[in-house]
Amino acid sequence: MPVVHLRHSVRAIVLDEDDRILLCRHVIPKPTGTIVVWAAPGGGVEHGEAVLAALRRELHEEVGLTIDADPPHVWHQEVVGPGFAVGHDGVINDYFLVRAASFRPLGAMSDDELAAENIFAFRWWRLPDIAEYCGTDLFSPRDLATPLAALIAGGVPSRPLSLGL
Repeated sequence: MPVVHLRHSVRAIVLDEDDRILLCRHVIPKPTGTIVVWAAPGGGVEHGEAVLAALRRELHEEVGLTIDADPPHVWHQEVVGPGFAVGHDGVINDYFLVRAASFRPLGAMSDDELAAENIFAFRWWRLPDIAEYCGTDLFSPRDLATPLAALIAGGVPSRPLSLGL
């Protein structure tokens, strides 16, 4: 069996006081055309970096959010396949729940730096808007509405929920 090399990433499920989730709009060029994916803020864990340190760094860089307490680990996702992480066979995403008052995302990264990471916008989404969305943009995970609804209704799970694509 071949060795699979996955990129480890961390993501924050940032929920505001109205249970809206903050998502980043990724515009990704592909040979078959551009795709748009709305995903939680976050990114890769650097070699030797602790997972929660990576989460804090990514939140500061992308959206300007500082967290002090260690947020709970709520979801785990492993996706093997081409196109999910350059130079890797896929990605591992560990998601952490961060509660915060609504804010205007403005991180330490410039617009050009964000664009280099394919991030072009931020938006606070309501759960019904995600569940009823019929456009061509994708969500990550694809069925974001289902685990998000469970998280909002049921709170932090006793162990991280395993997600599909």
